[in-house]
Amino acid sequence: MMWQILGMLAAAYAGLAGVLYFSQSSMVYYPEIGREIVATPLQAGLDYEEVRLLAADGVALHGWFVPSAQSRGTVLFLHGNAGNISHRLDFLLMFHRLGYNTLIIDYRGYGNSAGEPSEQGTYLDAEAAWRYLTETRKIPPDTIALFGESLGGAVAAWLAVRHEPAALVIASGFTSVPDLAAKFYPYLPVRRLSRFSYDTREYLQSVAAPVFIAHSPDDEIIPYRHGRALYDAAKPPKQFLELSGGHNEGFIFVRDSWARALGEFLDEHVGVDSAAKHAR
Repeated sequence: MMWQILGMLAAAYAGLAGVLYFSQSSMVYYPEIGREIVATPLQAGLDYEEVRLLAADGVALHGWFVPSAQSRGTVLFLHGNAGNISHRLDFLLMFHRLGYNTLIIDYRGYGNSAGEPSEQGTYLDAEAAWRYLTETRKIPPDTIALFGESLGGAVAAWLAVRHEPAALVIASGFTSVPDLAAKFYPYLPVRRLSRFSYDTREYLQSVAAPVFIAHSPDDEIIPYRHGRALYDAAKPPKQFLELSGGHNEGFIFVRDSWARALGEFLDEHVGVDSAAKHAR
């Protein structure tokens, strides 16, 4: 009887591990949460341009370019794993108020972008957005900041290794997918089972640009220690901002301290203040 029970437990454990292994994509990406574009920057009082891109593998992508009349620089915004660009209007408004253009895109499979999401696909999508800014719009790389939200932090860090942006900002980011999975499934060998990497911490070790990390101790999805570990992995110059509230509430855009700290960082390393400093 004991061996039968142990056999059943082992079979159940193996079954659970199998489910985790084969259903990982649905656990990493949530494009179905708000696939529809529910608003445009016009609803926030912002002019914008529709952007259509082709990734290197031919997947059609959709995004918005929101210009600033007196631009201090440009932000390439890479969002998290749920929702789409229409759920990030507050970010667009914040960057506009700070005096920065913003390009925001939906990864493949999100919003009005074609295809299905994948790790390599998100990297190709970010690369297409970078090429659009630097080649199509002829924006100098040293006036572009990469901003990654949650999963987008890993994508932004990956992109920062391969190019030379003026700065990298990671908001509520994780060290890697296997590290994060270990929090949710401590009883499974997730590091061996994981088919995703998104190794933000490893990428950061090769990023030459100034880095700004923001994270909340109250983040219920990505533990605060991930943010601290990312800060430790980054090379100077770097800055850490402690937020408050949950994972989706840590950025209260009207909070002066958040906008002020981020604005000062961008102005120092990306914007007009940075250009004047380097000219001296």
